[in-house]
Amino acid sequence: MIRKAKIEDIKDIQALINSFAKKDLMLPRSLNELYDNLRDYWVAEENNRVIGCSALHISWGDLAEIKSVAVHKQKQCKGVGRALILACIEEAKGLGAKKIFVLTYRPEYFKKFGFKRVKHNDLPHKVWAECINCPKFPNCQEIALLKKF
Repeated sequence: MIRKAKIEDIKDIQALINSFAKKDLMLPRSLNELYDNLRDYWVAEENNRVIGCSALHISWGDLAEIKSVAVHKQKQCKGVGRALILACIEEAKGLGAKKIFVLTYRPEYFKKFGFKRVKHNDLPHKVWAECINCPKFPNCQEIALLKKF
């Protein structure tokens, strides 16, 4: 089941995201950041257990970002990630976003949803505010992709 995240999900979301961050597959998230942005998050739940997560963040104007997409290793390749991304896309449309972007190490996965590669400079500077606190700044290897509605 895909649903909006609740306060009680935060520690499970963090554990899931940070398990991938330890493998250098995504950026870590602090509890503080997760609590501050709880309303951005979606979770996939199975047997009352969080098995996946994603977040939709409104960045600027009509531009939204999908971030923190993670699915428990044993639940991958079963449509969970797809369902989480589609939930974010539908929410973005419902909020009036006209464009949605992602910064990822897995661009081929997002291309399946109609995202197209763009230059980092094609995105507004506001998007990069979070990057200053990133341990990989300024040598980020994430690829920017954009989808227009």
